[in-house]
Amino acid sequence: MIHPSAVIDPAARLGNNVSVGAYSVIGADVEIGDDTWIGPHVVIEGPTRIGRENKIWQFASIGAAPQDKKFHGESSRLEIGDRNVIREFVTFNRGTEDGGGVTRIGNDNWLMAYVHLAHDCIVGNNVIFANAASLAGHVTVDDWVILGGFTLVHQFCQVGAHAFTSMGSIINRDVPPYVTVAGSFAEPKGINSEGLKRRGFDSERILSIRRAYKTLYKSGLPLAEAREELARASSEAPDVKLMLDFIDRSQRSLVR
Repeated sequence: MIHPSAVIDPAARLGNNVSVGAYSVIGADVEIGDDTWIGPHVVIEGPTRIGRENKIWQFASIGAAPQDKKFHGESSRLEIGDRNVIREFVTFNRGTEDGGGVTRIGNDNWLMAYVHLAHDCIVGNNVIFANAASLAGHVTVDDWVILGGFTLVHQFCQVGAHAFTSMGSIINRDVPPYVTVAGSFAEPKGINSEGLKRRGFDSERILSIRRAYKTLYKSGLPLAEAREELARASSEAPDVKLMLDFIDRSQRSLVR
């Protein structure tokens, strides 16, 4: 299952049933879990840990040094979970000392062609990044997020769970959970109701999220006062509590 033209460092560790395509290069301190498929012309540099049952398509660059002028070769790593689909020309960089030393991607993610994850990004589970979506350094993307094609996320921004970005969105502030944004720079356009329905959210939950969105974006309240309103509603609505927790940990001003 290893093509004879593939170049694999003797220090790399490959699990059971790992397939490596023609002309792929796997460096030292790379660990690849069972049943993972590596296509042709893929380059994987270490330190990198890749879990089980991933599919990495041709011309991807995985685990290269961060594109950060402050990086001078210090120890850093890339961690990838299980069952991810990583398509053509995707680039994932390792972390930096300033960002905790790790770039991390979770499980069951779908990352389309030309997606870029810069150093120190943390990506959750079940996300979809459409073609050429790009994260600058130190970006956090929570579970179930969908980034439309050519979405750009500024460094240090956070995107909350179940958020949705339209094609070509440029995000320079934090996007709360469940919110749909669009534009350059991105502005709120409602909640991701269709995505929530597909994931089994019932009408009552979606209604509580919609009310929270209106409090945050349509009431005209300053953020501090809107937060107080959400706090009063969060005791009976866990989804509102998720939005409230996100606001409390937000490092950049919210998209408003």
